Amino acid sequence: MEPITLQPPVKTAPAGRRRVLVTGGSGFIGQHLVAALHRRHDVVRVLDLQPPPTGPLPEFIEGTILDPHDVRRALDGVDTVYHLAAISHLWTANPADFERVNQHGTELILAAARERGVRNIVHCSTEAILFPYRRGETKSPQRAEDMPGPYTRSKFMAEQAARDAAADGLRVVIANPTVPIGPGDHNFTEPTRMLELFARKPPPMVLDSTLNLVDVRDVATGLILAGERGRAGERYILGGENVSVRELARRVGSLCGRSTNVHALPGALALAIGAASEWFEGQMIRRTPRVSIEAVRIALRSIPLDTRKAETELGYLPHPIDDAIADAVAWLTRREAVDAVRPRVSA
Repeated sequence: MEPITLQPPVKTAPAGRRRVLVTGGSGFIGQHLVAALHRRHDVVRVLDLQPPPTGPLPEFIEGTILDPHDVRRALDGVDTVYHLAAISHLWTANPADFERVNQHGTELILAAARERGVRNIVHCSTEAILFPYRRGETKSPQRAEDMPGPYTRSKFMAEQAARDAAADGLRVVIANPTVPIGPGDHNFTEPTRMLELFARKPPPMVLDSTLNLVDVRDVATGLILAGERGRAGERYILGGENVSVRELARRVGSLCGRSTNVHALPGALALAIGAASEWFEGQMIRRTPRVSIEAVRIALRSIPLDTRKAETELGYLPHPIDDAIADAVAWLTRREAVDAVRPRVSA
């Protein structure tokens, strides 16, 4: 995989070059997508609350997908929109934020894109809405109320808005990344927090569930392919390798030079731990819980996923996941080393 390199911002689009907008371009997937678009020599604009922490320097608009003025300004002169902006964590102090940002923010982007005549939209969804209502079933839930929590409900409704827009004539392609792994997750989403935990000292017990892990750089490539080759209104799973959580802990332990043996955690106990974590950490000491109830419910529903549709129709070819795991652990190690030598500033 090519490293992310810094490049100067480009303010105008030369003839023949696409001008693209990435909402949420400062996030984990977003910054890798911005880097991939720059390597293609596309002219990239980012709409986000803060500029990307690393990588190419795009044209940056500080704003939010909830502000119609910010959205219209960001869409001005754009050919393609990659809509990634969302609350990506599985817990917030106010669960209504999920609906407000993930669902209504998406609806605003779609309406403004239609108004501005944007020709091409890629909506970034999630694999978490694809799992069956009960473990052992094969059919994914088709109703918002069947989702395991407020995050997945909001993402389900956002994807439904994208499908409705496509049915109404807007060219919208839906991409569902699975569990992204790799370097540069400055927001510390749940997969990176899990890897950090396993790299330090894995717990003696973990949920015996299966995750589909994907290199975040493959997700970036898949999003570009979806925009170029995807069919309007269709969903494409951008995944990689199905790996059990226990196997993931073992692989991370091996990278860190130790033998790791973890046991299966009963689902009921995991849900109880999630409830206790949300109560104590979320309500009592006002910090993000290390375990959320919705994260446990998603894990309990998880099933292996395949990417054959994306491979056949888009030409999507994910890399083996071990390199991404190694790169993520190396990034976490470097970050921990920098934090350890950073001087403390006292008031």
